[in-house]
Amino acid sequence: MNFPIFKTKIGSIDNQEKVFNLSDPRERKQYFELKAGPEIKKIRDYLKDNTFIAYLLGKKNSGKGTYSKLFIEAVGADNIIQLSIGDLVRKVHQSILEDEEKKKELINFLEKNYRGYIPVNDVMDSLLNRSTKTLLPTEFILALLKKEISTMQKKAVFIDGFPRDLDQVSYSLFFRDLIGYREDPDIFILIDVPENVIDERIKYRVVCPKCHTPRNLKLLATKEVGFDETTGKFYLICDNPDCENVKMIQKEGDEQGIEPIRERLQLDEKLMNQAISLYGISKVLLRNSVPADIAEEYVDKYEITPEYQYEWDKNNKKVKIIEKSWMVKDSEGVASYSLMPPPVVVSMIKQIVNVLGL
Repeated sequence: MNFPIFKTKIGSIDNQEKVFNLSDPRERKQYFELKAGPEIKKIRDYLKDNTFIAYLLGKKNSGKGTYSKLFIEAVGADNIIQLSIGDLVRKVHQSILEDEEKKKELINFLEKNYRGYIPVNDVMDSLLNRSTKTLLPTEFILALLKKEISTMQKKAVFIDGFPRDLDQVSYSLFFRDLIGYREDPDIFILIDVPENVIDERIKYRVVCPKCHTPRNLKLLATKEVGFDETTGKFYLICDNPDCENVKMIQKEGDEQGIEPIRERLQLDEKLMNQAISLYGISKVLLRNSVPADIAEEYVDKYEITPEYQYEWDKNNKKVKIIEKSWMVKDSEGVASYSLMPPPVVVSMIKQIVNVLGL
């Protein structure tokens, strides 16, 4: 799949280059207003009386949740919701384990609304004994989504995690009808992220064992970095003041990168190829990278993902942090810079405006 390169660079403002810290919510607000202010207003006006359904399709760890949350941050949360199928299943699973009444309520809802080839009792067993390797029945996922959306006011919906299998693509084409959004536009948002980006996101991610805040040793450093002279390895120190300099750790298995999920990534690739070939549904194409040889023309430097490297100053017993632009190979093997999430979201905002005809 060849995803277009989207230009977010707009030149200098008052003859000065404006630089934003895209990790700061306050500066992100200014950034979105500068880069996509008119388009954001159009979407806000549209959402006063209208909605849409957007399905986020991309490989595992491609940033689906991040992009939808940033879109909501930029446009406003009053008329938009983000539904993660994984989060929804975990919430329902936990609720029926803890509350027998919730379990009875779910069974009652399924008996009235579920349509499928597997009996309700077997579906409940699948939920209670679910694993990350086994997908729950599509008809059951549809019923859970219908139940969740029925508790909310009619809003635009970003759905992360559906469709997740090839047969679910066809289901998604009629999903808006099933939940009563009959005349609302539906959109496939497809995300192109090179596999080596996903690989390094996994290999270098760490988490605070106390507050569970996630970070990335290579791509999202904390203010303080430590060095273990015994092992010769650097480590991040949690920024949360309540954690009192807790050392962040890697989850077991993350050092393998994408290898444990390679089959899942191949399925995700097939899913995207099938979705992009469909007629009759609008598509938004998001590209995570820009070729290095044209990057200066298309994006501002601060929109490029920083990569962090470290050196140990033995004399001063201090870690030196070196920041540079993160260069990767894109899906075609071209040397490229990986982009921060906000410029990708600017592309999303502008493409959705076009799709909605605003």
